[in-house]
Amino acid sequence: MPRPITAIIHTQALRQNLELLRTTVPNSKVFAVVKANAYGHGIERVYDAFKTADGFALLDIEEAKRLRALGWTGPILLLEGIFSPQDLFDCAQYQLSFTVHSEHQLEWLQQHIYPAQFDIFLKMNSGMNRLGFKPQQYRQVWRHLQRLNNVAKITHMMHFSDADGQRFGQAGVDYQLAEFETHIQDLPGERSVSNSAAILRYPTQLHSDYVRGGIMLYGSSPDFPQHSIQDWGLAPTMSLRSELIAIQQLKTNESVGYGSSFVAEHAMSVGIVACGYADGYQRISPTGTPILVNGIRTRTIGRVSMDMLAVDLTPVPNAEIGSEVVLWGTSKTGSILPIDDVAAASGTVGYELMCGVTARVKFINQDEGNHHVTF
Repeated sequence: MPRPITAIIHTQALRQNLELLRTTVPNSKVFAVVKANAYGHGIERVYDAFKTADGFALLDIEEAKRLRALGWTGPILLLEGIFSPQDLFDCAQYQLSFTVHSEHQLEWLQQHIYPAQFDIFLKMNSGMNRLGFKPQQYRQVWRHLQRLNNVAKITHMMHFSDADGQRFGQAGVDYQLAEFETHIQDLPGERSVSNSAAILRYPTQLHSDYVRGGIMLYGSSPDFPQHSIQDWGLAPTMSLRSELIAIQQLKTNESVGYGSSFVAEHAMSVGIVACGYADGYQRISPTGTPILVNGIRTRTIGRVSMDMLAVDLTPVPNAEIGSEVVLWGTSKTGSILPIDDVAAASGTVGYELMCGVTARVKFINQDEGNHHVTF
């Protein structure tokens, strides 16, 4: 039989999270962000759940082509825009909208000789200082694009750096929003400003014709630990499950794993799980990282190795070989271990964990009717 580690994609949870997004900002059009292969879930695995969105947003043209191959005919937005002049031909052929955030992209667009009617999202660098035109340049660039005969539409766009909290003692959106509003004042066109954190935290304060729902769609809280997924009403969409493949009985002062980093203070049972950093679990996850065994919360102990990790079975005295282990997500009993809890213990964020599951892990789609489809 295959090694007992599986990533379950919960299709109904994906749908539920998208519906929560829609009800939170009912007057906005929703782009479902599926960059990084749908945050590690797989574009093909999330498509059916997300195809009721108004559009999709991603980075790579190849991923956009995969969406078209699935039958999607609606809008697709390239969040980082084009990477070469040749990309414009693909944008025309596959009807892709794209961000314009730099002078060289502007030049490529101006030099494109075919009269393709492009849908442009013009990005302002309102303070994030990654991509976009400085506010003082923005109007000039907008006017330049208006004069090009291959541009059909321009949407004003920005991205918040601190929508999940405060910036220098103020609400994290205030500074950037003021810059944005000042420099697009009186310019016609729709706008796209809200990411997951802004959608949830400022649903009525921010006007965003197009919202970009990312991490919230995948069952992770964008402002954890201020709010958990339970606070927002989000459901876990990925469950990484394995089993106990061995049980060891430790005596006082015996250790577990490489480096003997965990030493038993008393006699205890230790479970060995078929999951390690080669499966995408964080090697740096320390003793105490939460984990479920038979739906009961316990902790990892010792150092995570390539193929295995150890868990404290003290709270689970009836555990046995084959007992279910949930690294994050939902157990078969319905117990939930939010991915944010695991990520926080490991010094990272849920994004990294879900994007990091490796190719040797089998993925299964599970709908509400317990129908399984593998990819």
